[in-house]
Amino acid sequence: MTSYTNLTFDEIDVGATLTVQHTVSRDEVALLSLVSGDAATLGSDQPSREACDTWCEGVGAEALIHGVLKRRLPGPGTRIVAHDLRYDHAVQIGDELNATIRVDSKQAPDHIVFVCEVLRGSDRVLSGRVTVAAPQQRMTASSVDTPTVMLRRNDVFGKLMRACEGVPPIACAVVHPCDHDSLMGAVEAARHGLIEPILVGPQAKIQAVAQAAGVDISPYRLVSTEHSHAAAEQAVALAKSGEAQVLMKGSLHTDELMGAVVAASSGLRTARRVSHVFVMDVPAYPRMLLVTDAAINIAPGIRDKMDIVQNAIDLAHVLGVPNPKVAVLAAVETVNPDMPATIDAAMLCKMADRGQIIGGLVDGPLAFDNAVSVEAAQTKHIVSSVAGQADILMVPNLEAGNMLAKQLQYLAGADSAGIVLGARVPIVLTSRADSVRSRLASAAVSKLLAMANAKAPGPASKEQA
Repeated sequence: MTSYTNLTFDEIDVGATLTVQHTVSRDEVALLSLVSGDAATLGSDQPSREACDTWCEGVGAEALIHGVLKRRLPGPGTRIVAHDLRYDHAVQIGDELNATIRVDSKQAPDHIVFVCEVLRGSDRVLSGRVTVAAPQQRMTASSVDTPTVMLRRNDVFGKLMRACEGVPPIACAVVHPCDHDSLMGAVEAARHGLIEPILVGPQAKIQAVAQAAGVDISPYRLVSTEHSHAAAEQAVALAKSGEAQVLMKGSLHTDELMGAVVAASSGLRTARRVSHVFVMDVPAYPRMLLVTDAAINIAPGIRDKMDIVQNAIDLAHVLGVPNPKVAVLAAVETVNPDMPATIDAAMLCKMADRGQIIGGLVDGPLAFDNAVSVEAAQTKHIVSSVAGQADILMVPNLEAGNMLAKQLQYLAGADSAGIVLGARVPIVLTSRADSVRSRLASAAVSKLLAMANAKAPGPASKEQA
């Protein structure tokens, strides 16, 4: 473990320079492949040349620069607010790199622009500028070495990102992006070629957030509105007219956005009940996992649940699961007249048998352990094509779904993307706690849905009751 002490904004002079030597290790390539999308690297004694290239051309060289800034100069407490970096060469395991940062300019109260360069011998690997918010007070922090043992992921999000490659970005109305996280989530999705943002909200507020973050939003269309309610209505109008293929929630309440979506005059309602799906990458689970509904329907009835299951099945098809296995969750795996969730589960199974739910295998009631663990199902002598192998977890109500999803995130290390289905366009629901990785994955899911909608008709056009 190594300790680092920072320099404050006032202590750093224009022209100050720092060069750090670094040798690329196998552990770094494996760890960063989780983000960049080369799952084949994990567990391999000799990572591929493609994996090594990804280390540089994806996130590795950028991470090296960020590490120098956050550990050494300015050091602990530094926040990256913007960057403009160019990648010129790939690297291999064992390459010795020299990362150099130089203070180019300072802007009170805390912004510093660094000119950055990574060299491998005489070859320039990376170059460009990074803007940081420098700390105002001295602090010391400790850093641990790169871990050599880690949980293996399924690279769900990497696969989603790769599925979006080579396809033009989709027009996305970003509703009221008036805080740092919601605006930067949209900007990062645009940088990755996932969306073409249409920023909808109070112009002055959006521009102020962009200026504070050191981000140029001039390439993006900005539709000014007075407040968040008006932003939601205007974004819905853009979707209705076809100018936007996707909606993305910014810094407004979910009910504000969804109220505009489901309004009788919105033009976005269909015969389906709208519902939310978490697309999850759980390290300990061998496949992508969808959890529904954890954000929209508080206490759905059986007709609502039928639509919720169908929405999730349709999404699974788009994400590459041709015959998804749906586990309808309850506290027990037997039907109990005193437990309504078990009755609903049995009804949903019979609806699937009768063709009222199509495209997947539906079984329930199943307790959580029986749904995700083959061993648990066998121990209880459950004979089922779904038990222990669920692709979709259908929860009894919003409270159960919300707790389940967050437990998977915070206790099992799961990554999640969130999407709302059942309207004419997909709707990305973001949270202030979402990581950049989760925000990009949500945008990727919405892009895949928009692509699928463009090829085939969506849910029936009749309005919801």
